Order: sequence, then structure tokens, then C-alpha cells
Amino acid sequence: MKSVTIAICNYNYERFLADAIDSALAQDYPHTSVLVVDDGSTDGSRDIISRYGTRIRAVFKENGGQTSAYNRALDEIRSDYVILLDADDLLYPNAVTEVMRRFDSADYVKVQFRLDVISRDGSMTGVTVPHSDAPADCGTLLRQGWLYPSPPASGNAYKASALRRFFPIPETSEGRYGADFFAIYGVALVGQVASIAQSLGAYRVHKSAPKDVSFANSEKNSKAPKAYAARWGALRYVARNRLNIDLPQSFHDFSHEKAIFCSEVYDAPLVERWRWFAFESRGYLHSIVANPFWGVPKKVGTLGLSCLCLVPYAPLSNYVVRFISNPLARRGSAAH
Repeated sequence: MKSVTIAICNYNYERFLADAIDSALAQDYPHTSVLVVDDGSTDGSRDIISRYGTRIRAVFKENGGQTSAYNRALDEIRSDYVILLDADDLLYPNAVTEVMRRFDSADYVKVQFRLDVISRDGSMTGVTVPHSDAPADCGTLLRQGWLYPSPPASGNAYKASALRRFFPIPETSEGRYGADFFAIYGVALVGQVASIAQSLGAYRVHKSAPKDVSFANSEKNSKAPKAYAARWGALRYVARNRLNIDLPQSFHDFSHEKAIFCSEVYDAPLVERWRWFAFESRGYLHSIVANPFWGVPKKVGTLGLSCLCLVPYAPLSNYVVRFISNPLARRGSAAH
């Protein structure tokens, strides 16, 4: 039976860490081991990790950021497959079993699955991510610059040998965070990806609420475009130098363009909204109309909603922006 490591990279998440470790230890797949890489936490995380004794393998390192923690995790694991679980997220007991069933069905380098979105206190919101599945050969589209639909870090299982083809990632100031970006998209350059249309874990959002315009734990919409661009540049460097693959200078991704759309349109005066749509919306509209992962109904619906931002009634415009950018806004009070 093939072996799997659940690697938990932690930094100052003592409040959630035990739940993440417990969910990893509760897997019903027998050849599962748990590795915790603590990236220089200053809270009580190390005491929590120590309580598990030999049930887990622990690595304590100086703080270097998420990329550094991923690099160290891949140095440490000896299993055939790995799930890189965020320390504030959870896996359901059957997650590894379902993932390995899919890995055994074909020669995949990654199997991704959906995650239930939970609030900071662990309550279910009724939302799952992602909303679209990736095609098996998403690497072909990635070579054309299209970032394929993927869950956050915890919703991905990898063939360890595939990750090692382009890891370790250079630990620069620009690449300190967002290591999951490199794993998610880099692995598609070396093999096929499978999607499981079933929730096998939970993704915790800390600050997002139905009335928020952003839906992420890492960057606000105002910061996300710059972060995406820096990570794409780093991925291009790694792809060229490790895989001999030349990725295009620019990339296409609705999440990236959506962040720009939100930062420019939300709470903006009517004249500014019209100006942005008239002169600066080309990338946003292209990420909808030419999106190879969406069907016609989704494209038409997103375009129609986006155009509602041009009406003179600001509350409607702002609601539309929240609806497009934040899945919790689509569930209203159910997200509480």
C-alpha cells in the first residue's frame, strides 16, 4: 500500500493547530503519517505539538515564511504522496482514502477536492470551494497563461516526486508567502490533475463575512494583484530553470482580475465605475469571456452581474461586487 504524509505547516496558530493535527491522525487510510513543521511560532504552538509525542513527527525551525516551511516539509517526508494541510484547516476522516482511490485510477500528479468553508469558530457556512473542477490536462492551458480552478492549499494531494521536480522554491522576499501557488500550478506542468467533486475537508476563513468584499486569509483585494504577479514571475523562473518550460510573460485568472475589479469599483462614485469599465476592464472581461474552464451560462451570468455595477444606485453596485467576489455573500445570513 502506498504511503501518504499529511504535512502541517504552522505559524502561530495555537488556537486551531490541535484540531488540524487531530483531523490528520483520524484518517482511516492505514499508511498515513503526520508531519508538523513549526515555522518559528512565538505562541503556544510548540507546547501543543510536543503533547502528541511519537504520534506525529515534529520539526521546529526558525521563522522563514510559508515557502520556507514547504521546502522543509518536502525535505523531511519520505512517503509517496503528501497533503500540505494548513494549520487552521481540517481534513475529514475519509479524505486520504478517497484521494488514494483516485490516484490509483490513473497516473495523476495531483488530486484536488472541494472544501467546506467554515467560520473562525468552526461553524459551517454552507459554502464550498472551488466552484469549478480542473480539466485533467490543465498544464496545456497553464502554458498559455491560464491559471486553472483549484481549492486552497489544504484541498490538494500531490505525488511527492512530482513536487520535487520544481521544489525547493527560492526563498526571496517576494516569495516568502504563497507557497501553495507554486505547488498548485507548478505540479500541473509535470503531469495530469484529477478533481473530486466532494468535500473532504474544511477551509477556515478568519475575517470574511457576507458583507465583506474580500474572501481570503492571505491578502486583501488591494494587495492580491501585486502578490499574484510576483508569484507568477517566480513560477516562470522556476519553470524555465528547473523544467525547461517557458511560461508567458502574463497570465489569465478570474480571481486575480476580480481582485482588481473589486478594488476599483467597490464604493466608487458612478463616474469612476463607468470610467473603469470603459478604459480599464479589458483583462477582467477577457478572464470571463475567454475563460476555458467556464460554460456559457456562467460567463453570461457573470457578465450580466458585472454590468449592474454601472447603475446609479450605489448599494446595488456594492452588493453585486460582494456577490461576485465573496462566496459567503451568496448565502446571506446562512454564513453566520
